[in-house]
Amino acid sequence: MFFWFVAAAVLLVLFVFDSPAVDYRWVAFGGVLPLAEALTGRPWILHTLLGSVLLLALVMVFTVGRRLARRAWLGVPIGTFAFLIASGSWVNSDLFWWPVGGFDAVGVGPLPEYDRPFGVLVVIELAAIAALVVIGRRLGLDEAEHRRNLLATGRVPKERLR
Repeated sequence: MFFWFVAAAVLLVLFVFDSPAVDYRWVAFGGVLPLAEALTGRPWILHTLLGSVLLLALVMVFTVGRRLARRAWLGVPIGTFAFLIASGSWVNSDLFWWPVGGFDAVGVGPLPEYDRPFGVLVVIELAAIAALVVIGRRLGLDEAEHRRNLLATGRVPKERLR
């Protein structure tokens, strides 16, 4: 699954923040960043609430006095928070609340995002692709100018929101 996490992060930010100033490139990146842990086959810190909080703290510390950089980079931890919701990591309370629930939940067990039957994963991924197409059309990304702007700045057309 890949598009599911891109769609979840982008749609969550679109509906919650409703801001044209968000850099959706970084939101999408944050939404899939924890998938890098799939290389190990086990959930690690990016599957925990602490991982997203630490990313948020790092962005805040390293962008002091650089407002535009902060606004762009905030998309990464926001995307990882969305990943926690979309992946189902929150269902495993020992993993989600690590290390509060103990130190042995990280690095063990299956990845929550793939702990479903294969057919369900395919249906979810197809639904996510359909959702991205619909939201892309809603935001006017079928127009070349809007696509170029999204790729160059990460922003969506203000007049297309709401």
